[in-house]
Amino acid sequence: MAEIVNLRQVRKQKARAAKEQAADRNRVLHGRSKAEKQRDRHAAESANTFLDGHRLDKDRT
Repeated sequence: MAEIVNLRQVRKQKARAAKEQAADRNRVLHGRSKAEKQRDRHAAESANTFLDGHRLDKDRT
């Protein structure tokens, strides 16, 4: 015979697993030190400045 499964418990286990995956993603995105955030912000700003300085069509803003 097949094993009896409580669907409510399975549903709760699945929800817990989904929450844990979301928490892992948020830890990666938001769990950075201030220095790491500043480094990334500075790298993005300098990349934008570089790209804006080398724009072929200078009429656009």
